[in-house]
Amino acid sequence: MPAIADRSSSPFKAMLAAKSCELAGSGGCCTPQKRRLRSDTALAAKESPVSTPMKLKSPRRRLDSSPSSPANRIKKDRSEKTLKKCWNPRDVEQMRAVKEAVHVSTAPSTVVCREDEQKRVLDFCKACVQQEKAGSLYVCGCPGTGKSLSMELVKQQVIDWAKMQEGLQSPEVLAMNCTSLANTSVIFSKILGMHQPKKKSIGSTSPLQHLQNLYSNKQAQSSSKMMLIIADELDYLITRDRAVLHDLFMLTTFPFSRCILIGIANSIDLADRFLPRLQSLNCKPMVVTFRAYSKDQILSILQERLLVLPYIVFHQQALELCARKVAAASGDMRKALSVCRSAVEILEAELRESASNTGLTSAEGDFVSPRTALAYEVFPSQENNTVRIDHMALALSKTFRSPIVDTIQSLPQHQQIILCSAVKYFRGGKKDTTVGELNKSYIDICKSALIPPVGILEFSSMCRVLNDQGLFKLGQSRDDKFKRVTLKVDGADISFALQGVRLFRNCLQ
Repeated sequence: MPAIADRSSSPFKAMLAAKSCELAGSGGCCTPQKRRLRSDTALAAKESPVSTPMKLKSPRRRLDSSPSSPANRIKKDRSEKTLKKCWNPRDVEQMRAVKEAVHVSTAPSTVVCREDEQKRVLDFCKACVQQEKAGSLYVCGCPGTGKSLSMELVKQQVIDWAKMQEGLQSPEVLAMNCTSLANTSVIFSKILGMHQPKKKSIGSTSPLQHLQNLYSNKQAQSSSKMMLIIADELDYLITRDRAVLHDLFMLTTFPFSRCILIGIANSIDLADRFLPRLQSLNCKPMVVTFRAYSKDQILSILQERLLVLPYIVFHQQALELCARKVAAASGDMRKALSVCRSAVEILEAELRESASNTGLTSAEGDFVSPRTALAYEVFPSQENNTVRIDHMALALSKTFRSPIVDTIQSLPQHQQIILCSAVKYFRGGKKDTTVGELNKSYIDICKSALIPPVGILEFSSMCRVLNDQGLFKLGQSRDDKFKRVTLKVDGADISFALQGVRLFRNCLQ
Protein backbone atom coordinates (compact mmCIF):
# COMPACT_ATOMS: atom_id res chain seq x y z
CA MET A 1 0.00 0.00 0.00
CA PRO A 2 1.51 3.31 -1.04
CA ALA A 3 2.32 5.79 1.59
CA ILE A 4 0.21 8.92 1.90
CA ALA A 5 2.12 12.03 0.79
CA ASP A 6 3.20 14.26 3.57
CA ARG A 7 1.75 17.77 3.28
CA SER A 8 4.98 19.22 4.45
CA SER A 9 6.87 17.61 1.56
CA SER A 10 8.44 19.80 -1.15
CA PRO A 11 6.24 18.61 -4.10
CA PHE A 12 3.09 19.36 -2.18
CA LYS A 13 4.32 22.85 -1.26
CA ALA A 14 5.16 23.59 -4.90
CA MET A 15 1.71 22.49 -6.03
CA LEU A 16 0.02 24.60 -3.35
CA ALA A 17 2.06 27.65 -4.34
CA ALA A 18 1.10 27.22 -8.01
CA LYS A 19 -2.60 26.96 -7.08
CA SER A 20 -2.46 30.11 -4.97
CA CYS A 21 -0.82 31.99 -7.84
CA GLU A 22 -3.57 30.87 -10.19
CA LEU A 23 -6.34 31.95 -7.82
CA ALA A 24 -4.74 35.34 -7.32
CA GLY A 25 -4.61 35.86 -11.07
CA SER A 26 -0.86 36.38 -10.85
CA GLY A 27 1.27 36.28 -13.96
CA GLY A 28 4.38 35.31 -12.06
CA CYS A 29 7.00 32.82 -13.02
CA CYS A 30 5.39 30.09 -11.00
CA THR A 31 2.45 29.89 -13.46
CA PRO A 32 3.03 27.96 -16.71
CA GLN A 33 2.75 29.87 -20.02
CA LYS A 34 -0.57 28.26 -20.92
CA ARG A 35 -2.21 29.13 -17.60
CA ARG A 36 -0.90 32.70 -17.77
CA LEU A 37 -2.58 33.25 -21.15
CA ARG A 38 -5.92 32.02 -19.83
CA SER A 39 -5.73 34.20 -16.77
CA ASP A 40 -4.79 37.19 -18.89
CA THR A 41 -7.81 36.58 -21.11
CA ALA A 42 -10.09 36.31 -18.09
CA LEU A 43 -8.62 39.47 -16.60
CA ALA A 44 -9.06 41.40 -19.84
CA ALA A 45 -12.66 40.25 -20.10
CA LYS A 46 -13.25 41.32 -16.49
CA GLU A 47 -11.80 44.79 -17.11
CA SER A 48 -13.97 45.48 -20.22
CA PRO A 49 -17.66 45.18 -19.24
CA VAL A 50 -18.82 44.87 -22.89
CA SER A 51 -17.01 42.51 -25.21
CA THR A 52 -17.78 42.75 -28.94
CA PRO A 53 -16.92 39.72 -31.04
CA MET A 54 -14.70 40.43 -34.03
CA LYS A 55 -16.66 40.40 -37.29
CA LEU A 56 -14.97 39.15 -40.42
CA LYS A 57 -15.59 41.18 -43.56
CA SER A 58 -15.72 39.96 -47.11
CA PRO A 59 -12.87 41.06 -49.43
CA ARG A 60 -15.20 43.52 -51.17
CA ARG A 61 -16.30 45.11 -47.87
CA ARG A 62 -12.69 45.31 -46.71
CA LEU A 63 -11.84 47.13 -49.96
CA ASP A 64 -14.74 49.56 -49.54
CA SER A 65 -13.79 50.24 -45.91
CA SER A 66 -10.15 50.84 -46.80
CA PRO A 67 -9.09 54.48 -46.42
CA SER A 68 -7.26 54.29 -49.74
CA SER A 69 -10.28 53.20 -51.79
CA PRO A 70 -11.42 55.78 -54.41
CA ALA A 71 -14.82 56.36 -52.82
CA ASN A 72 -13.40 56.87 -49.32
CA ARG A 73 -10.59 59.04 -50.67
CA ILE A 74 -13.11 61.40 -52.23
CA LYS A 75 -15.20 61.38 -49.03
CA LYS A 76 -12.07 62.19 -47.03
CA ASP A 77 -11.15 65.04 -49.34
CA ARG A 78 -14.66 66.42 -49.12
CA SER A 79 -14.68 66.15 -45.32
CA GLU A 80 -11.37 68.00 -45.19
CA LYS A 81 -12.88 70.80 -47.21
CA THR A 82 -15.53 71.56 -44.62
CA LEU A 83 -18.12 74.08 -45.70
CA LYS A 84 -17.06 77.55 -44.58
CA LYS A 85 -19.97 79.29 -46.26
CA CYS A 86 -23.21 78.43 -47.97
CA TRP A 87 -23.42 78.68 -51.73
CA ASN A 88 -25.28 81.72 -52.94
CA PRO A 89 -26.44 81.08 -56.50
CA ARG A 90 -27.44 84.74 -56.79
CA ASP A 91 -23.76 85.70 -56.50
CA VAL A 92 -22.44 86.25 -60.02
CA GLU A 93 -18.87 85.19 -59.21
CA GLN A 94 -19.95 82.01 -57.41
CA MET A 95 -22.29 81.05 -60.25
CA ARG A 96 -19.50 81.64 -62.77
CA ALA A 97 -17.13 79.42 -60.74
CA VAL A 98 -19.69 76.61 -60.60
CA LYS A 99 -20.38 76.71 -64.33
CA GLU A 100 -16.66 76.72 -65.05
CA ALA A 101 -16.09 73.69 -62.80
CA VAL A 102 -18.59 71.56 -64.75
CA HIS A 103 -17.70 72.91 -68.19
CA VAL A 104 -16.45 70.38 -70.73
CA SER A 105 -13.44 72.51 -71.71
CA THR A 106 -12.21 72.83 -68.10
CA ALA A 107 -9.36 70.38 -67.54
CA PRO A 108 -9.64 68.64 -64.14
CA SER A 109 -6.82 68.80 -61.61
CA THR A 110 -6.50 65.00 -61.61
CA VAL A 111 -7.64 62.31 -64.06
CA VAL A 112 -9.37 59.58 -62.06
CA CYS A 113 -10.76 56.18 -63.10
CA ARG A 114 -8.23 55.82 -65.93
CA GLU A 115 -5.13 54.86 -63.96
CA ASP A 116 -4.74 51.40 -65.53
CA GLU A 117 -4.93 52.67 -69.12
CA GLN A 118 -2.52 55.52 -68.38
CA LYS A 119 -0.03 53.12 -66.81
CA ARG A 120 -0.06 50.86 -69.87
CA VAL A 121 0.64 53.76 -72.21
CA LEU A 122 3.29 55.23 -69.91
CA ASP A 123 5.12 51.90 -69.57
CA PHE A 124 5.07 51.53 -73.37
CA CYS A 125 6.61 54.99 -73.84
CA LYS A 126 9.23 54.41 -71.16
CA ALA A 127 10.32 51.14 -72.76
CA CYS A 128 10.66 52.77 -76.18
CA VAL A 129 12.72 55.68 -74.81
CA GLN A 130 14.99 53.46 -72.71
CA GLN A 131 15.67 51.01 -75.54
CA GLU A 132 15.74 53.78 -78.17
CA LYS A 133 13.36 51.68 -80.18
CA ALA A 134 10.46 52.89 -82.33
CA GLY A 135 6.94 51.64 -81.68
CA SER A 136 3.28 52.33 -82.34
CA LEU A 137 0.25 52.29 -80.06
CA TYR A 138 -3.42 52.79 -80.84
CA VAL A 139 -5.78 54.27 -78.24
CA CYS A 140 -9.47 53.69 -78.96
CA GLY A 141 -12.80 54.01 -77.19
CA CYS A 142 -16.20 55.64 -77.28
CA PRO A 143 -16.42 59.46 -77.27
CA GLY A 144 -16.11 61.10 -73.86
CA THR A 145 -14.11 58.32 -72.19
CA GLY A 146 -11.01 60.38 -71.32
CA LYS A 147 -8.68 59.35 -74.16
CA SER A 148 -7.30 62.77 -75.12
CA LEU A 149 -7.15 63.95 -71.51
CA SER A 150 -5.22 60.87 -70.43
CA MET A 151 -2.74 61.15 -73.31
CA GLU A 152 -2.06 64.77 -72.39
CA LEU A 153 -1.22 63.64 -68.86
CA VAL A 154 0.96 60.75 -70.10
CA LYS A 155 2.85 63.10 -72.40
CA GLN A 156 3.85 65.29 -69.47
CA GLN A 157 4.73 62.26 -67.34
CA VAL A 158 7.07 60.94 -70.04
CA ILE A 159 8.87 64.29 -70.25
CA ASP A 160 9.24 64.57 -66.47
CA TRP A 161 10.43 60.96 -66.19
CA ALA A 162 13.05 61.37 -68.94
CA LYS A 163 14.48 64.47 -67.25
CA MET A 164 15.07 62.52 -64.03
CA GLN A 165 16.89 59.65 -65.76
CA GLU A 166 20.64 59.91 -66.13
CA GLY A 167 22.01 59.32 -69.63
CA LEU A 168 18.60 59.65 -71.31
CA GLN A 169 17.63 62.46 -73.64
CA SER A 170 14.15 63.86 -73.22
CA PRO A 171 12.15 62.97 -76.34
CA GLU A 172 10.82 65.54 -78.76
CA VAL A 173 7.02 65.78 -78.57
CA LEU A 174 4.66 66.45 -81.48
CA ALA A 175 0.99 66.53 -80.46
CA MET A 176 -1.66 67.40 -83.02
CA ASN A 177 -5.34 67.06 -83.80
CA CYS A 178 -5.64 65.64 -87.30
CA THR A 179 -8.83 67.60 -88.00
CA SER A 180 -6.77 70.81 -87.99
CA LEU A 181 -4.55 69.62 -90.86
CA ALA A 182 -5.22 71.35 -94.19
CA ASN A 183 -4.27 68.13 -95.98
CA THR A 184 -3.79 64.63 -94.65
CA SER A 185 -0.22 64.43 -96.00
CA VAL A 186 0.76 67.57 -94.06
CA ILE A 187 1.43 65.34 -91.05
CA PHE A 188 4.68 64.13 -92.67
CA SER A 189 5.84 67.73 -93.12
CA LYS A 190 5.25 68.35 -89.40
CA ILE A 191 7.27 65.26 -88.41
CA LEU A 192 10.11 66.22 -90.74
CA GLY A 193 10.07 69.77 -89.37
CA MET A 194 10.69 68.40 -85.85
CA HIS A 195 13.75 66.45 -87.05
CA GLN A 196 15.13 69.20 -89.30
CA PRO A 197 13.57 72.52 -88.32
CA LYS A 198 15.86 74.62 -90.55
CA LYS A 199 16.03 72.34 -93.58
CA LYS A 200 13.53 71.87 -96.36
CA SER A 201 13.06 69.00 -98.78
CA ILE A 202 15.16 69.54 -101.87
CA GLY A 203 13.88 68.97 -105.38
CA SER A 204 11.05 66.56 -105.97
CA THR A 205 11.58 64.58 -102.75
CA SER A 206 8.38 64.57 -100.70
CA PRO A 207 8.44 64.88 -96.91
CA LEU A 208 7.41 61.22 -96.65
CA GLN A 209 10.28 60.07 -98.86
CA HIS A 210 12.68 62.25 -96.91
CA LEU A 211 11.57 60.63 -93.65
CA GLN A 212 11.87 57.15 -95.13
CA ASN A 213 15.41 57.91 -96.27
CA LEU A 214 16.22 59.43 -92.87
CA TYR A 215 15.00 56.38 -90.94
CA SER A 216 16.91 54.05 -93.25
CA ASN A 217 20.20 55.79 -92.45
CA LYS A 218 22.14 54.61 -89.40
CA GLN A 219 23.69 58.06 -88.86
CA ALA A 220 20.26 59.48 -88.15
CA GLN A 221 19.90 57.22 -85.11
CA SER A 222 22.86 58.74 -83.29
CA SER A 223 22.25 62.34 -84.32
CA SER A 224 18.57 62.77 -83.40
CA LYS A 225 16.39 62.35 -80.32
CA MET A 226 13.46 60.02 -79.94
CA MET A 227 10.20 61.64 -81.02
CA LEU A 228 6.82 61.10 -79.33
CA ILE A 229 4.03 61.71 -81.86
CA ILE A 230 0.46 61.94 -80.52
CA ALA A 231 -2.12 62.08 -83.33
CA ASP A 232 -5.66 62.70 -82.07
CA GLU A 233 -8.72 62.07 -84.28
CA LEU A 234 -6.62 59.62 -86.28
CA ASP A 235 -9.58 58.39 -88.33
CA TYR A 236 -9.54 61.75 -90.14
CA LEU A 237 -6.47 60.45 -92.01
CA ILE A 238 -8.46 57.57 -93.53
CA THR A 239 -8.48 58.16 -97.29
CA ARG A 240 -9.84 55.96 -100.05
CA ASP A 241 -6.54 54.23 -100.65
CA ARG A 242 -5.63 54.40 -96.92
CA ALA A 243 -2.11 55.35 -97.98
CA VAL A 244 -1.53 58.18 -95.49
CA LEU A 245 -2.59 56.15 -92.44
CA HIS A 246 -0.59 53.15 -93.58
CA ASP A 247 2.56 55.18 -94.36
CA LEU A 248 2.34 56.89 -90.97
CA PHE A 249 2.42 53.61 -89.04
CA MET A 250 5.03 52.18 -91.38
CA LEU A 251 7.46 54.91 -90.28
CA THR A 252 7.86 53.04 -86.99
CA THR A 253 9.01 49.87 -88.79
CA PHE A 254 12.15 51.29 -90.40
CA PRO A 255 15.41 49.92 -88.92
CA PHE A 256 16.64 53.28 -87.60
CA SER A 257 13.30 54.97 -86.91
CA ARG A 258 13.06 57.32 -83.93
CA CYS A 259 9.26 57.55 -83.82
CA ILE A 260 6.99 56.60 -80.92
CA LEU A 261 3.55 56.93 -82.51
CA ILE A 262 0.34 57.13 -80.43
CA GLY A 263 -2.85 57.32 -82.49
CA ILE A 264 -6.20 58.20 -80.89
CA ALA A 265 -9.60 57.52 -82.44
CA ASN A 266 -13.07 56.21 -81.61
CA SER A 267 -13.02 53.16 -83.91
CA ILE A 268 -12.14 50.05 -81.92
CA ASP A 269 -11.18 47.94 -84.95
CA LEU A 270 -9.41 50.62 -87.01
CA ALA A 271 -6.10 48.73 -86.98
CA ASP A 272 -7.76 45.53 -88.20
CA ARG A 273 -9.80 47.17 -90.94
CA PHE A 274 -7.41 49.79 -92.31
CA LEU A 275 -3.97 48.41 -91.53
CA PRO A 276 -4.06 44.75 -92.61
CA ARG A 277 -0.59 44.93 -94.11
CA LEU A 278 0.92 45.89 -90.76
CA GLN A 279 -0.51 42.74 -89.25
CA SER A 280 1.00 40.63 -92.03
CA LEU A 281 4.37 42.27 -91.37
CA ASN A 282 4.06 41.56 -87.62
CA CYS A 283 4.00 45.31 -86.99
CA LYS A 284 0.45 45.69 -85.70
CA PRO A 285 0.30 48.49 -83.10
CA MET A 286 -0.39 47.79 -79.47
CA VAL A 287 -4.04 48.59 -78.66
CA VAL A 288 -5.33 50.21 -75.44
CA THR A 289 -9.13 50.41 -75.20
CA PHE A 290 -10.96 52.97 -73.06
CA ARG A 291 -14.30 51.50 -72.03
CA ALA A 292 -17.40 53.61 -71.47
CA TYR A 293 -17.64 55.02 -67.95
CA SER A 294 -19.80 53.17 -65.44
CA LYS A 295 -22.22 54.79 -62.99
CA ASP A 296 -19.72 54.72 -60.12
CA GLN A 297 -16.93 56.14 -62.29
CA ILE A 298 -19.07 59.03 -63.54
CA LEU A 299 -20.12 59.80 -59.96
CA SER A 300 -16.48 59.74 -58.77
CA ILE A 301 -15.36 62.07 -61.58
CA LEU A 302 -18.16 64.54 -60.87
CA GLN A 303 -17.35 64.57 -57.16
CA GLU A 304 -13.65 65.03 -57.91
CA ARG A 305 -14.39 68.04 -60.11
CA LEU A 306 -16.62 69.63 -57.51
CA LEU A 307 -13.92 69.41 -54.82
CA VAL A 308 -12.43 72.67 -56.12
CA LEU A 309 -15.52 74.52 -54.87
CA PRO A 310 -15.65 75.55 -51.18
CA TYR A 311 -19.39 74.82 -50.99
CA ILE A 312 -21.87 72.09 -51.91
CA VAL A 313 -23.69 72.83 -55.16
CA PHE A 314 -25.41 69.52 -56.01
CA HIS A 315 -27.56 67.34 -53.83
CA GLN A 316 -26.01 63.87 -53.64
CA GLN A 317 -29.11 62.16 -55.02
CA ALA A 318 -29.07 64.52 -58.01
CA LEU A 319 -25.50 63.53 -58.87
CA GLU A 320 -26.37 59.84 -58.53
CA LEU A 321 -29.35 60.26 -60.88
CA CYS A 322 -27.16 61.97 -63.46
CA ALA A 323 -24.49 59.27 -63.26
CA ARG A 324 -27.00 56.45 -63.53
CA LYS A 325 -28.86 57.86 -66.55
CA VAL A 326 -25.75 58.88 -68.52
CA ALA A 327 -24.04 55.54 -67.85
CA ALA A 328 -27.13 53.69 -69.11
CA ALA A 329 -27.34 55.82 -72.27
CA SER A 330 -23.74 56.18 -73.43
CA GLY A 331 -21.16 56.42 -70.62
CA ASP A 332 -20.02 59.73 -72.14
CA MET A 333 -18.48 61.95 -69.46
CA ARG A 334 -18.93 65.06 -71.59
CA LYS A 335 -22.64 64.36 -71.66
CA ALA A 336 -22.72 64.11 -67.85
CA LEU A 337 -20.95 67.46 -67.49
CA SER A 338 -23.38 69.02 -69.97
CA VAL A 339 -26.34 67.71 -67.96
CA CYS A 340 -24.90 69.11 -64.70
CA ARG A 341 -24.33 72.50 -66.28
CA SER A 342 -27.89 72.48 -67.60
CA ALA A 343 -29.20 71.63 -64.11
CA VAL A 344 -27.32 74.63 -62.66
CA GLU A 345 -28.86 76.87 -65.31
CA ILE A 346 -32.32 75.51 -64.45
CA LEU A 347 -31.78 76.42 -60.79
CA GLU A 348 -30.54 79.85 -61.85
CA ALA A 349 -33.65 80.42 -63.98
CA GLU A 350 -35.90 79.24 -61.15
CA LEU A 351 -34.37 81.71 -58.70
CA ARG A 352 -34.61 84.49 -61.27
CA GLU A 353 -38.27 83.66 -61.74
CA SER A 354 -38.87 83.59 -57.99
CA ALA A 355 -37.36 87.06 -57.64
CA SER A 356 -39.97 88.50 -59.99
CA ASN A 357 -42.85 86.51 -58.54
CA THR A 358 -44.94 88.58 -56.13
CA GLY A 359 -47.09 85.70 -54.95
CA LEU A 360 -44.93 84.35 -52.09
CA THR A 361 -42.13 85.80 -50.01
CA SER A 362 -39.41 84.00 -48.13
CA ALA A 363 -38.19 84.82 -44.64
CA GLU A 364 -35.23 86.70 -46.11
CA GLY A 365 -37.41 88.94 -48.21
CA ASP A 366 -36.82 87.14 -51.52
CA PHE A 367 -39.78 86.21 -53.65
CA VAL A 368 -40.18 82.49 -54.29
CA SER A 369 -42.40 80.47 -56.61
CA PRO A 370 -44.83 77.83 -55.29
CA ARG A 371 -42.45 75.11 -56.52
CA THR A 372 -39.59 76.64 -54.57
CA ALA A 373 -41.83 77.13 -51.54
CA LEU A 374 -42.53 73.42 -51.54
CA ALA A 375 -38.80 72.76 -51.63
CA TYR A 376 -38.36 74.91 -48.50
CA GLU A 377 -40.66 72.50 -46.67
CA VAL A 378 -39.00 69.32 -47.96
CA PHE A 379 -35.31 70.27 -47.83
CA PRO A 380 -33.34 71.90 -45.04
CA SER A 381 -32.67 75.62 -45.42
CA GLN A 382 -29.01 75.10 -46.34
CA GLU A 383 -30.00 72.89 -49.26
CA ASN A 384 -32.59 75.26 -50.75
CA ASN A 385 -29.95 76.71 -53.04
CA THR A 386 -28.46 73.37 -54.11
CA VAL A 387 -29.25 71.63 -57.38
CA ARG A 388 -31.91 69.14 -56.35
CA ILE A 389 -33.04 65.90 -57.93
CA ASP A 390 -35.97 67.63 -59.69
CA HIS A 391 -33.56 70.06 -61.37
CA MET A 392 -31.39 67.16 -62.54
CA ALA A 393 -34.38 65.20 -63.83
CA LEU A 394 -35.48 68.19 -65.89
CA ALA A 395 -31.95 68.66 -67.25
CA LEU A 396 -31.75 64.98 -68.22
CA SER A 397 -35.11 65.26 -69.92
CA LYS A 398 -33.93 68.26 -71.94
CA THR A 399 -30.68 66.54 -72.90
CA PHE A 400 -32.00 63.14 -73.88
CA ARG A 401 -35.69 63.75 -74.42
CA SER A 402 -36.41 64.80 -77.97
CA PRO A 403 -38.93 64.11 -80.73
CA ILE A 404 -36.51 61.40 -81.90
CA VAL A 405 -36.81 59.59 -78.55
CA ASP A 406 -40.61 59.78 -78.70
CA THR A 407 -40.56 58.44 -82.26
CA ILE A 408 -38.32 55.50 -81.33
CA GLN A 409 -40.45 54.58 -78.32
CA SER A 410 -43.61 54.55 -80.45
CA LEU A 411 -42.17 52.18 -83.08
CA PRO A 412 -43.29 48.52 -83.39
CA GLN A 413 -41.09 45.99 -81.64
CA HIS A 414 -39.33 44.63 -84.71
CA GLN A 415 -38.39 48.11 -85.92
CA GLN A 416 -36.97 48.81 -82.46
CA ILE A 417 -34.97 45.58 -82.72
CA ILE A 418 -33.59 46.77 -86.08
CA LEU A 419 -32.47 50.06 -84.50
CA CYS A 420 -30.95 48.17 -81.58
CA SER A 421 -29.05 45.88 -83.95
CA ALA A 422 -27.79 48.94 -85.88
CA VAL A 423 -26.46 50.57 -82.71
CA LYS A 424 -24.74 47.35 -81.68
CA TYR A 425 -23.29 46.85 -85.18
CA PHE A 426 -21.97 50.41 -85.53
CA ARG A 427 -20.53 50.50 -82.00
CA GLY A 428 -17.17 49.26 -83.27
CA GLY A 429 -16.65 52.48 -85.26
CA LYS A 430 -18.19 51.43 -88.56
CA LYS A 431 -20.12 54.16 -90.35
CA ASP A 432 -22.33 52.11 -92.66
CA THR A 433 -23.18 48.56 -93.75
CA THR A 434 -25.51 46.72 -96.10
CA VAL A 435 -29.09 45.67 -95.48
CA GLY A 436 -27.99 42.04 -95.69
CA GLU A 437 -25.31 42.41 -93.01
CA LEU A 438 -27.68 44.33 -90.74
CA ASN A 439 -30.25 41.57 -91.20
CA LYS A 440 -27.75 39.05 -89.76
CA SER A 441 -27.29 41.19 -86.64
CA TYR A 442 -31.08 41.54 -86.36
CA ILE A 443 -31.57 37.75 -86.58
CA ASP A 444 -28.96 37.19 -83.83
CA ILE A 445 -30.84 39.49 -81.45
CA CYS A 446 -34.17 37.83 -82.27
CA LYS A 447 -32.72 34.37 -81.60
CA SER A 448 -31.23 35.46 -78.26
CA ALA A 449 -34.62 36.88 -77.21
CA LEU A 450 -36.58 33.87 -78.59
CA ILE A 451 -38.53 36.16 -80.94
CA PRO A 452 -39.32 34.85 -84.46
CA PRO A 453 -37.53 37.09 -86.99
CA VAL A 454 -39.25 38.45 -90.10
CA GLY A 455 -38.16 37.54 -93.61
CA ILE A 456 -35.70 39.54 -95.68
CA LEU A 457 -38.43 41.20 -97.78
CA GLU A 458 -40.31 42.44 -94.72
CA PHE A 459 -36.99 43.43 -93.14
CA SER A 460 -36.13 45.56 -96.20
CA SER A 461 -39.59 47.12 -96.05
CA MET A 462 -39.10 48.09 -92.38
CA CYS A 463 -35.72 49.61 -93.23
CA ARG A 464 -37.48 51.80 -95.81
CA VAL A 465 -39.98 52.86 -93.13
CA LEU A 466 -37.12 53.85 -90.81
CA ASN A 467 -35.58 55.73 -93.73
CA ASP A 468 -38.83 57.66 -94.27
CA GLN A 469 -38.92 58.58 -90.56
CA GLY A 470 -35.38 60.01 -90.74
CA LEU A 471 -33.78 57.34 -88.52
CA PHE A 472 -31.96 55.51 -91.33
CA LYS A 473 -30.36 56.59 -94.56
CA LEU A 474 -30.64 54.01 -97.35
CA GLY A 475 -28.44 54.01 -100.42
CA GLN A 476 -29.37 53.04 -103.96
CA SER A 477 -29.03 49.51 -105.31
CA ARG A 478 -31.00 47.15 -107.53
CA ASP A 479 -30.87 44.45 -104.88
CA ASP A 480 -32.23 45.44 -101.48
CA LYS A 481 -29.60 43.31 -99.74
CA PHE A 482 -26.78 45.47 -101.06
CA LYS A 483 -28.27 48.86 -100.17
CA ARG A 484 -26.00 50.79 -97.81
CA VAL A 485 -27.49 51.62 -94.40
CA THR A 486 -26.37 54.55 -92.23
CA LEU A 487 -27.73 55.73 -88.86
CA LYS A 488 -28.95 59.33 -89.06
CA VAL A 489 -29.55 59.72 -85.30
CA ASP A 490 -27.22 59.51 -82.33
CA GLY A 491 -26.85 56.02 -80.92
CA ALA A 492 -27.17 57.51 -77.41
CA ASP A 493 -30.73 58.65 -78.22
CA ILE A 494 -31.65 55.11 -79.28
CA SER A 495 -30.07 53.64 -76.14
CA PHE A 496 -31.87 56.17 -73.94
CA ALA A 497 -35.22 55.51 -75.63
CA LEU A 498 -34.96 51.72 -75.31
CA GLN A 499 -33.23 51.37 -71.95
CA GLY A 500 -36.55 50.82 -70.14
CA VAL A 501 -37.08 47.49 -71.92
CA ARG A 502 -35.02 44.61 -70.51
CA LEU A 503 -34.50 43.03 -73.94
CA PHE A 504 -32.84 46.12 -75.36
CA ARG A 505 -31.03 47.02 -72.15
CA ASN A 506 -29.30 43.63 -72.08
CA CYS A 507 -28.52 43.83 -75.77
CA LEU A 508 -27.01 47.32 -75.65
CA GLN A 509 -24.81 46.71 -72.59
